[in-house]
Amino acid sequence: MKSENINALNNTSIKAEGFKHVSYLWDEAEAARFAGDEVALLIYRSNLLGADLRLTNYGGGNTSCKTKPIDPLTGKEVEVMWIKGSGGDLGTLKKSGLAALYLNRLRNLKNVYRGLEHEDEMVELFNYCIYDLNSKAPSIDTPLHGFLPFKHIDHLHPDAAIAIAAAKDGKKITEDLFNGEIGWVDWQRPGFDLGLKMKQTLDENPNIRGIMLGSHGLFTWGDTAYKSYINTLEVIERCAEYLALSPKGEKKTFGGAKLTSLPKEERLKKAAALMPILRGFCLNSDLQSSPLGAGGLAHFSDDEKVLELINSNDLNKLAPMGTSCPDHFLRTKISPLVLNLAVDEDVNNISIIKQKLQPQFEAYRKMYADYYDKCKHANSPAMRDANPVVILYAGVGMFTFAKNKQTARIAAEFYINAINVMKGAETISEYTSLPKQEAFNIEYWLLEEAKLQRLPKPKTLSGKIALITGSAGGIGKAIAKKFADEGACVIINDNDATRLQTAAAEFSEQYSKDVFIAELLDVTNTSTISKTFDAASLAFGGVDIVVNCAGLSISKPLEEHTEKDWDILYDVLVRGQFLITQKAVEIMRKQNTGGDIINIVSKNALVSGPNNAAYGSAKAAQLHLSRLNAAELGKDKIRVNVVNPDAVIADSKIWEGAWAEGRAKAYGVKVEELPSYYAKRTLLNEIILPEDIANACFVFVSGLLHKSTGNVLNVDGGVAMAFVR
Repeated sequence: MKSENINALNNTSIKAEGFKHVSYLWDEAEAARFAGDEVALLIYRSNLLGADLRLTNYGGGNTSCKTKPIDPLTGKEVEVMWIKGSGGDLGTLKKSGLAALYLNRLRNLKNVYRGLEHEDEMVELFNYCIYDLNSKAPSIDTPLHGFLPFKHIDHLHPDAAIAIAAAKDGKKITEDLFNGEIGWVDWQRPGFDLGLKMKQTLDENPNIRGIMLGSHGLFTWGDTAYKSYINTLEVIERCAEYLALSPKGEKKTFGGAKLTSLPKEERLKKAAALMPILRGFCLNSDLQSSPLGAGGLAHFSDDEKVLELINSNDLNKLAPMGTSCPDHFLRTKISPLVLNLAVDEDVNNISIIKQKLQPQFEAYRKMYADYYDKCKHANSPAMRDANPVVILYAGVGMFTFAKNKQTARIAAEFYINAINVMKGAETISEYTSLPKQEAFNIEYWLLEEAKLQRLPKPKTLSGKIALITGSAGGIGKAIAKKFADEGACVIINDNDATRLQTAAAEFSEQYSKDVFIAELLDVTNTSTISKTFDAASLAFGGVDIVVNCAGLSISKPLEEHTEKDWDILYDVLVRGQFLITQKAVEIMRKQNTGGDIINIVSKNALVSGPNNAAYGSAKAAQLHLSRLNAAELGKDKIRVNVVNPDAVIADSKIWEGAWAEGRAKAYGVKVEELPSYYAKRTLLNEIILPEDIANACFVFVSGLLHKSTGNVLNVDGGVAMAFVR
């Protein structure tokens, strides 16, 4: 950047309304509600900073404030520091996410500090400094805030600042850009020693307004919450403006475009077809699964920023370098896997694609194992999953894989942050990444390992993807909720748009956006079937569990049945089950990880009754089709089992109209008497609820019956005539 542009920036005073590259969100009226409560203002400021992903990413950065409450032990005023606790997120921070420490105790830890080789032991000593007994565990960055004297401090990872921090001559740029008002500390892993170096930098430069951490991020501060907030925005705005004003034309972005992306629709179609294959490679590894590594759930992004990098001439130069900021690196791994596939590759030729991808995944795993072996220490944790987290396909997009959907999605967000950093650094200078040893020391840091070990144990269906047809109500909705409660990602669907919209609203109140998607699906329409399975692949990575639950019922005497009645029953129940299963098996075979298909049939498949010729025979066809599929798919480790309900009336669309009237007429009772009538005819005298069927389905997919297929489980309260044997 030319010196006159730096001078122009240095002579510019940014007003609140003048921010172009960051969002000014401070509301005076809202802030006034917290007047006099510095902790509340800390939370308010943190939430504003966390709301703008240009300032910091999910879970990244930390903020603090210092207060002087009355010590309950002495009755005297004492200085306390409140700071975001370990593992928290600024955007959603609440008081329960803060750690509060006696500041004098924290600073006195310098007296027992034994040097850089022993600084990890200091983290445990933070616990001896706790002031608030409800504190969150203090983070590794606690001394970085504690050793600085300022009342309010922000530590963020803004792309614009890190682009400068990760540039080859970032220190010189920082010095020139801020006229010496921003200090510089070379890269060092966060910890006690870095806090001491920051204090030294401030002592040597007492008039600075912030500190840039090489390859890492930014520290800024202020005497009040607002002054800290505005100082933070001004510094980041100046960094961003510097990048924006850099001369255009001198350097093409990422060396210029090497190829053109496929049109949007083609990108999504190709990504949906390829995703289950990639997922299969990530899941079929002999190596231990990593809590932060590749895994069972996925995310796809074809963001313009992603496409700009992956279509460029510099992709193969920059991608292997990896990221710089440790927060980015922890989420995205040492480097991405760049697929060696032509943009026009026929990804539907599964055997050829797998042959091409196999050596690429093997090469990545070997690279990762070599990295581990070269960099490991005597006390390093065992090597984790060697599969990639980030996979780039030029012309198509970015695939990310992790233990759950949220982690996969956030990994994508972090890599986009890394792309922004690379772009900025390459624009003004030359991008530099963390040295491999430093990267390893972060990834396999014993403190990070301890944090991973504290994570909650995964639920039974964590990492699984389930599609339940007809899941906008009744049995289907109960199954979808049961699976979601047990950790699965679910695709809810229905052929009734209004009913589906209502169900989606209900799911939104109970589950996050990373747990479910809603798709319009007609099981008799192959177009909507393909669209729904493509959506499942794009959203989550593929499918592991399919429950054929969509159905309808028509009860009429033989002479009143029409061809239309017959056709729709067989279309929905039999043909629909066949088509859904056929598509599910295609995806499960791509993944090569087995799977579960559960067919919700009926006791009517086994019991003869009046006014039931078409429905009962269609149910019998469903049952035998299940047996046939179980026999055929065993070689693929795909289990096919049946749950036979009876008289599940609650929230069932089937019972809303003529079916209930027909059954009541057949049995000589009133419609409102049907639940008790059905219960009384069972051996257990029980009314069957949708949740009962959901529990039966869960038994089949819970792992307890992973060696069972071709089974029929009756959930009917005990109907002797329906006994299978």
